[in-house]
Amino acid sequence: MEKAYLHQFYSDTVVPELKKTLGYENIHQVPSIDKVVINTGFDANTEKGQIAEITREISNIAGQQAVVTKARKSISNFKLREGMPVGVMVTLRGRQMWEFLYRLIAVALPGIRDFRGVKDRLDGNGNYTLGITDHSIFPEAHGDHSKYTLGMDICISTTAASDDEGRELLKLLGVPFRKRNQSTANA
Repeated sequence: MEKAYLHQFYSDTVVPELKKTLGYENIHQVPSIDKVVINTGFDANTEKGQIAEITREISNIAGQQAVVTKARKSISNFKLREGMPVGVMVTLRGRQMWEFLYRLIAVALPGIRDFRGVKDRLDGNGNYTLGITDHSIFPEAHGDHSKYTLGMDICISTTAASDDEGRELLKLLGVPFRKRNQSTANA
């Protein structure tokens, strides 16, 4: 089976560039993408039909079947009981992960109106989380059939040892980070 386009680009272009810029001698030292987790939450009192529609939308966007997540404990203030559905998530690895990342970087993000780039803040361990407020930026979403917009978190987990390595990896893969100016760089 042949590699996805972005995975081939990573192997042919990104790995040699990272070896050169970060000074690695062994190919296994070079950071890579480990997994991508797509997650969305909703009100616990959501109807079963809406939950099925949300699951179908996330599955279409991810290219893999999503699972419904349930509450682990009861919280009376939120009218939440243990076992109630509270979200939908999917974990992507391998070919589906690379194909989703390509669609995100090359199609979905540039399609956002007045898009100036995404924040370049990582979590301290080289992993990146991106919040999307409207799922209709993905061409796989059936935006005209949906009665509401879904927000989602996309967590890109890397094998990078630091934020600088993770940022460099994502930048070389084509993630459109915002240009920093002096006023925001000091904040």
